[in-house]
Amino acid sequence: MTATDTKADAALAVDQHGYEAHKLEKSDLIRIAFVGLSVLLCWLHLPYFNYLATAATLIGGYPIFNEAISNLRERRMTMELSMSIALFAALSISETFTAVLITFFVLIAEALEKLTMSRGRNAIEHLVSLLPQDASIRNGDSVEVRKVSSLQIGDIVVIKPGSRVPVDGSVLSGHSYIDQSTITGESIPAEKVSGSVVYAGTINQSGTLDVRTTGIGEDTAFGKIIHYVETAELYKAPVQKTADRLAGYLVYFAIGCALLTFFLTHNMKAMISVVIVAGACGIAAGTPLAILGAVGRAARSGSIIKGGLYLELLSQIDTVVFDKTGTLTYGTPTVVDLECLNGASPSDVLELAAGAESVSEHPLGKSIVQEALNKGLPIRKPEQFIYTPGKGIICKLDAAQVLVGNRILFEENGYSVASLPLMRTESSEVLVGKTQKIVGIIHIADVLRPEAKQAVADLKAIGIKSILLTGDAKPIAQSIADKLTITEVAADVLPGKKQDYIKKLADAGRRVAMVGDGVNDAPALIEASVGVAIGSGTDVARESADVVLIGNDLGHLVETIRIARQCRRIIMTNFVGTLVVDGIGVLLAAFGYLSPLLAAFIHVSSELIFIMNSARLLPGKLRT
Repeated sequence: MTATDTKADAALAVDQHGYEAHKLEKSDLIRIAFVGLSVLLCWLHLPYFNYLATAATLIGGYPIFNEAISNLRERRMTMELSMSIALFAALSISETFTAVLITFFVLIAEALEKLTMSRGRNAIEHLVSLLPQDASIRNGDSVEVRKVSSLQIGDIVVIKPGSRVPVDGSVLSGHSYIDQSTITGESIPAEKVSGSVVYAGTINQSGTLDVRTTGIGEDTAFGKIIHYVETAELYKAPVQKTADRLAGYLVYFAIGCALLTFFLTHNMKAMISVVIVAGACGIAAGTPLAILGAVGRAARSGSIIKGGLYLELLSQIDTVVFDKTGTLTYGTPTVVDLECLNGASPSDVLELAAGAESVSEHPLGKSIVQEALNKGLPIRKPEQFIYTPGKGIICKLDAAQVLVGNRILFEENGYSVASLPLMRTESSEVLVGKTQKIVGIIHIADVLRPEAKQAVADLKAIGIKSILLTGDAKPIAQSIADKLTITEVAADVLPGKKQDYIKKLADAGRRVAMVGDGVNDAPALIEASVGVAIGSGTDVARESADVVLIGNDLGHLVETIRIARQCRRIIMTNFVGTLVVDGIGVLLAAFGYLSPLLAAFIHVSSELIFIMNSARLLPGKLRT
């Protein structure tokens, strides 16, 4: 094991330990329930409520006090330290209800944080589960099943229809179609013949293939995706929470002013008044409430945000990078146009093509058959059927020869293609011929989601640039980009390069959100400042992402960004307001114009104002 491996393993162990330490435990829920009940009983002024509030503050606030002590040892000023100072100051002048209410809000904030710590942990486990553990190996005339971990480079693996490919390799014999969208992002399954390359983790859709192994485990393209997810998740630098950062500034401010007051006046009462009035409770209580409201409002708008950290990052986004297949498009080949030639009608062309393709396994053929079914056309089985891989079909329908395929097939069978229109770059073309006449051209493409164009336009309106990043060919990618008015396109990009592309943008100072749906997008989703997954995407994409669009509507992303920006404005307004109130309060307290009781009243009043400001983000019914 190398030094680098040891370092990575140690870092992963530390990261996993931190993850376990921040899980939401049953004791946390009991503590929150106890403090919440105490707040209610104290509000009702039951007998001995002061003693109950004091006990609830000390018991419920134990994690806060413990964290504050740890922060002091590390010489860090955080919200926990600010809260501890405010709580003990409030208790010292018998403002017990204020203390227990502050405790309740802070515990809720801590619980929200712990609930978001599991991000991405299931992604790696699910990725590994997609790779087969066993493989069928050809040994002479027999086939035996062996563990994938025992395979060697050069072994011949038999890939049966419907199974996942366990290794990277080269096809020796057989013919099939493989869905390799998990690796390349291609929307249409790729045809595989002798000499074709196959990837581990992809799905064999039809025929049986004999594949010579060229890569196993971590050396496969799929294994590299797992590695990208692991390393990006492990070394992604954390961003300090807004509440901690802003509260930290106020801690320095409050402590400094309190010490200065005591130094100048030697008045302990005035010093306590300064500490109380200059607490950061407006930030501490208002910030998690604003985040909770924003997350709830985003959920109603169709987006699940996995924590306040990602809400903060989303508010700063200036670039959105879109995957194409399954994100901007539906991810399935569909008949988008039909050209009729030599007097044929659209129904004639579609009937001939559907009849020829009715016994075919080709993905484009299936889309033609589906189109015919959608239009209620009869589908006749061919009397004879010959399929040539990479070219198309020759068959007989009602005793007439019918050809369905590409231009090479038609040229080889004596058809003239010179007068045909130029091939379109944005779609796949299927020619249909009968008795030496080309009667039509069927155009098949991945269909653009109807809301995609408006979403890109809305992003531009709020100052965010859109980029198309895809594994598809440049002509197809460019045609999609042109329809969406996206000016920057990166095509023919494999998973590792997607991650590199996002990293390059980040290194250039861009704040990037990546929107994707597939396994191949997972490394890029984690590398981006904010990863956004389409709800209908793979489990891996949803687990790796920080935001999930529930209904696949890209318009939800625009609304979520608007909500994130509003949340940030509210938090900053609370911070500035707290600073102004604290500044005025500190001056009055330092000169003896505020008693501790009046200081507490100002503190609680300003806190309630900032809480109400944050509550503007709460969804309507919850706010009421």
